[in-house]
This record gives sequence, structure tokens and C-alpha cells, in this order.
Amino acid sequence: MALAKKTLDKLRISPGETFRVADHDPDWIPPLLRKMSKKKRKKAGSKLLKASKAELAAAQELLYASDKQSLLLVFQAMDAAGKDGTIKHVMSGVNPQGCEVHSFKAPSSEELSHNFLWRYSKALPERGRIGIFNRSYFEEVLILKVHPEILARQGLPDGLLALAGKKSFWRQRYEDINAFEEHLTRNGTVILKFFLNVSFDEQRERFLERAEDPAKHWKFSPNDLTERAYWSDYMRAFEDALNATSTQYAPWYVIPADHKWAMRAAVADIVSTTISGMGLAFPQVSDEQLAVIQAARTQLAEET
Repeated sequence: MALAKKTLDKLRISPGETFRVADHDPDWIPPLLRKMSKKKRKKAGSKLLKASKAELAAAQELLYASDKQSLLLVFQAMDAAGKDGTIKHVMSGVNPQGCEVHSFKAPSSEELSHNFLWRYSKALPERGRIGIFNRSYFEEVLILKVHPEILARQGLPDGLLALAGKKSFWRQRYEDINAFEEHLTRNGTVILKFFLNVSFDEQRERFLERAEDPAKHWKFSPNDLTERAYWSDYMRAFEDALNATSTQYAPWYVIPADHKWAMRAAVADIVSTTISGMGLAFPQVSDEQLAVIQAARTQLAEET
């Protein structure tokens, strides 16, 4: 564990805790690094990330070998918060055979013909693997809450459509999500949910960087600025969602995202310590299998 447990616990939203975005500083950095210069902090942060990635690589091998449980990582954030970069850097040391990333865009006509959880359930990780959702079923209570007119295109039953946009409608969706996640955890999937909390000002700086750097023009979309105008609405939607769905079995972590190195180190540490705490073990071979291995060893040794 690179970061102190009490530090990681502060990032976790406990069940029943009232989450407010204003109470969480996007500019936060780990306490042990606060007194360092900016240059030294970044260097120390890189060391933290490196240590956490090494622990994660070892933990992932154990998860893969044990083949008993799976891990689902859910990333939600405003645009330019760093979801792609965090996934890339944190997971760069793990075995690709044991990890799969899914990025969910606007639903297809086939997906709209099913319930809102259908396309996500198809992408769940099998036992022994890590699944990563870059955006997830929480879009259904985030972007749709900010833009409820989209609900009209979901083919909802008339009775449910009549509730669309009302408190009872969102309450039902939160309940569906909680039930879905509880079902997964009962059947061996450990769930970690990360809200990458970037500030309004930092998002502006990152959008400017995309607009000014030709190598990053492909990342820029006019829709980014359109959605930025709804910032306050999105923050309320995040507060409602996290308060309703941070549970003991599927907790939310609010990760400060203004410093990319600190964000990545925190995520890597949470993932590695979670796997390490799952009580996994490498499979034990039977006496018969051990005899076969020993015979093969003898045969191979005699070939020299």
C-alpha cells in the first residue's frame, strides 16, 4: 500500500454519508506530499504510482490465477477529467489477458430495445478478470437527468414514461442500479466506482490545451463546451447519484482530479489494496497432479 489507509478512506463515500461536491477539493494531494515543492511532489507522485502499479500487477496475477472472483472498475467524470489517461497509466502494468476496457457511447437502436442495464451486463468481466467501464450505467442517471428529453427515445412503457424526469423515476433507477450491483457482488464481482472530481477552472485549462495543441485537436468536440454550460446541473446529478448508490458492497470513491499524478496514484492504490484484501490464493495442485509435475521435471532434467 503506497498511500496510508486513512488517506484512502477519506476518499470513500460511506453509506449514509451526505456527499456534496463542494466538500471535496479537486486540488487535493496526499498529506505526506503537501510540504514538498511542485517538482518534488510530482516526482514523489510518480514513485507512488510506480509502487502501486507493481502491487497491482502482482494482485492481478493472483486474481487471474485463482479464477474465483472478478473486479469491475467504474469511471465517471466530467469531460477532460482524465478517465482515459488514468485507465491507461494505472493499468499499463497488468497482463492484458486479464483485463478488458469498455467505453460506452450513445446507445444503438438494438440497445435501446432492451432495458437500460442490458448493454452493460453483456460487458461484465468473467471470473479472474478485471473489467473497466469508461462511463457506465450511471450515464442513465447523470446525462439523462440533465437532459431528460433523451428519455423519450428509450422506448419506455407508457406508465414509466409518464414518470420520466420525476423524483420517483430517478429513485427507481437508483434502486435498479443498487439491486444490479448487489446481485453482482453476491456472485463474486467486486465493484469499485470512481468519480474523478475535476474543477471547473481545470477543465477550462484542459479544453484550452486541446484547442491550442494540434496533436490534441482530435480530442476536442464542440459538444464539450455545450455540456460545460450545464456544469451545475451535472454536479447536482453526481451528488444525487453518489448519495443514492454508494453502498457497502459497491462504494464510490471521489478522486481529486486536478493533479493527474495524484489522481492516478490514488486509483492504483485503491485497486491494488482491494484485490489484496479479497483473500485470494494461488490454486493448490492435487497429489496426483504434483506427481505428474515431478515426473515431467525428472524427464526434462534427464534431457540435458
